[in-house]
Amino acid sequence: MFSSILMPWDFALILIFLAVAVPWLGRRRMRQLLAMPETTKIDRLSLYASTIAFQSLAAALILWRSSAHRISALELGLAIPRPFLTIVAAVALSALILLNQISSLRRLARDPSVIKGLLPELALKVFPQDEVERLAFFALVTTVAVSEEVIYRGFLQFLFESRSGGLMAVGIVGSAIMFALAHLYQGRSGLLSTSILGLVFSAVRALTASLVAPMMAHFVADLAAGLLAPGKVRAALRAGTERAGGVR
Repeated sequence: MFSSILMPWDFALILIFLAVAVPWLGRRRMRQLLAMPETTKIDRLSLYASTIAFQSLAAALILWRSSAHRISALELGLAIPRPFLTIVAAVALSALILLNQISSLRRLARDPSVIKGLLPELALKVFPQDEVERLAFFALVTTVAVSEEVIYRGFLQFLFESRSGGLMAVGIVGSAIMFALAHLYQGRSGLLSTSILGLVFSAVRALTASLVAPMMAHFVADLAAGLLAPGKVRAALRAGTERAGGVR
C-alpha cells in the first residue's frame, strides 16, 4: 500500500516528464509531420514503430517503479474485482465510442464542408493506406490502448487520488487533465474532446476499479478512426472539389 507522506523522487520525475516533455514532444512531432508535403510508407511504418517502442518503454518503467514502491495490481487497475460490472461497462462504452466515430465520419459524407482541423492531415499522412500498414497500425493501437491506460488511468489516477487523501474526484480530474495535455498537439478542439474522453474513461475506471473497459474503448476509438477515416476523408475532399468545380 502506497502511504508515503512526500511523493517519491522517481514519481515526481515521471509526473514532470508526462506533464512537460510528452506534450512538447507530441507537438514537435506533429509539426514535423504537417510540414511534410506527403508521407511515404516507410515514414508511416517508422512512426508506428517508434510510438510502439516509446509507449511500451514508458508503461514498463512506470510498472517497474510502482512495483518498487509496493503498489499492487489492484491499486493500478490491473485486476478485475467486479467482473460483471466490468464486462457491461466495457461493452457499453466501446459500443458508444464506435457509434460516435461512425456518426462523425458519416457527417463527412453528407456535408464535406465540416471537414477541418487535424483530421484530414492525420487521415492522409498518418493513418494506414494498405494491408501491411493496417497490420502495423493494429499493433500500434493495441500498444497505445494498453500503455496509455496503464499510465493515465492506472498510475496517474491512483497517484492523484492517493496524494489527495483518497479523493476519487481528484484522481479522475487529475488523470483527465494529464491525458488531455498529452494530446495537446490536436489543437483546441482536440484538447476539449480528449478532456471529455479522459473524464469518461477515468470515471469508468473508478466505477469498475479496473482498466479493462477504458482499454477496450480506447482501442475501439483509435482503430475505428485509423481504418475508417482515410476513405471517408478522401471521399469528402473529392466531393468538396466537385462541388467547388460545379459552382464555377
